[in-house]
Amino acid sequence: MARGTVRGHRVVGAGLLLLLASAGCGSPAGDSGDGGATAAPPVRDKGPVCVGEAPADGVRVLRGGGFRLPGGTGVQYAGASADGSSRTATLREGPRYEEGQREWKVAVGARLPLAGHAYTVRQVCSYRVVLEAASARDASALAEAPASMTSTGGEADAGLCFTTNRAVLKAASDGFPAEGESLSLVGNGGVRRFPTGLSLSLTVSYLDAEAGTAGIAANCAAVPVAAYEELRVGDPLELGGVLFEVTDVTEAVVRLTRPAAPRP
Repeated sequence: MARGTVRGHRVVGAGLLLLLASAGCGSPAGDSGDGGATAAPPVRDKGPVCVGEAPADGVRVLRGGGFRLPGGTGVQYAGASADGSSRTATLREGPRYEEGQREWKVAVGARLPLAGHAYTVRQVCSYRVVLEAASARDASALAEAPASMTSTGGEADAGLCFTTNRAVLKAASDGFPAEGESLSLVGNGGVRRFPTGLSLSLTVSYLDAEAGTAGIAANCAAVPVAAYEELRVGDPLELGGVLFEVTDVTEAVVRLTRPAAPRP
């Protein structure tokens, strides 16, 4: 995919290591209003932003990323479509891309069979899909507390990255700026550390100040968990179970603000 340019130069890379929980799972602290379709869709997306209701213990699969599920399987949010009144998502089997994986185009209410496990699509948003485990056993496995809250890096962090456990999600939420405050992701590299939470690696994949667009990717436990492209001011995205809104795109930085009144 083509990357943007700033003053004639391509700006890519820009790693940012955050000590916080994985994107793609859980509900941010204080986010209890998982409602239906919402207004103000992202630029060049006919919307609505979200369709359906997200259960508090639902599995958040972020746009462009994957999520490991119980039983050694996983799922990716590979593509999205909206026509102004409805929204669908293309889901792909497996936590990361490989040749020959099955894909499904789904709407709210669809049942997803994954390696002998079943999930129901409860919410489809421009920035995430929320699934609900059909079996109590899978729901319990997803909510299981990790053996340790200390990140060791790599695949060993899977229990911290792919979970609906409330304690892990709270640690992630507490590690981010408070509601109403901003997080700046520098486009020329650098490391930012938070006092609480677990390991999530964020990358500003490109900046195009002239077009006002940016890309942000996230990885956790050796899995790409999000890849937001063509982000513009006003667009929503989720990181570590916490909702943000793009509030500025410059030649040097992408600024994300945590809304005081989060979207669904």
